Amino acid sequence: MTSEAANESPAWQARCLLRSARAGCLATSAKGQPFASLVTPACMPDGSLLLLLSGLADHTRHLAADPRCSVMLSGAAASTNPQTTPRLTVTGVAAAVDDPALKARYLAVHPYASLYAGFADFATWRIALFGAVLVGGFARAFRLKPADLAPDAGAMAALLAAEEGIISHCNRDHADALAAIAGSAGDWRMATADVDGFDLALEEKVVRFAWSEPVATAADVRRELVRLAKAGRGEAP
Repeated sequence: MTSEAANESPAWQARCLLRSARAGCLATSAKGQPFASLVTPACMPDGSLLLLLSGLADHTRHLAADPRCSVMLSGAAASTNPQTTPRLTVTGVAAAVDDPALKARYLAVHPYASLYAGFADFATWRIALFGAVLVGGFARAFRLKPADLAPDAGAMAALLAAEEGIISHCNRDHADALAAIAGSAGDWRMATADVDGFDLALEEKVVRFAWSEPVATAADVRRELVRLAKAGRGEAP
């Protein structure tokens, strides 16, 4: 897929929104009565969503009784008309998971949550996605299948295997390039990297950056980082 084609694809737009959203609206059901609440999701490498939920919350009790749910995520409006806001509603089934690696990835995106992530009543929940509807703006709606939201399995596995090395190398040797990409001075650190983009963190601030197109290898990541760093410094590509 070319960069131009990737940027125009509803599936690519949906995945970028899925990975960049830091807050959303969770819809659950209590004996047939709909219930909506604010949540702070983190997108996993495979495209599933992870939530850190308190067992004391109504929505958590709802999920325990009926794991079917949906989450609406939104971007920034293109104008003063709220209907120009890109938004994505995903549907799926939630399940509590006890995996330190998943919790660590959640905290990489939401570092402030470390204040309460260890409390006994908090647990991580993973939502396996069954489908989605993307509204890219006013009168621009697309229905997407799970395959549209999931990255290429081989590329995902390759990036997962290389991620730790990519992150440690960038943070150790390329702090200046990361600051250039971030567009401001500071001790910016790479927090995650996946097939669709990466996250930079400065203390509790975490900013998402998308690649120009999905990547499949560490070499692809290097090429994209060089491009973004040059753009951040105002250099010609």
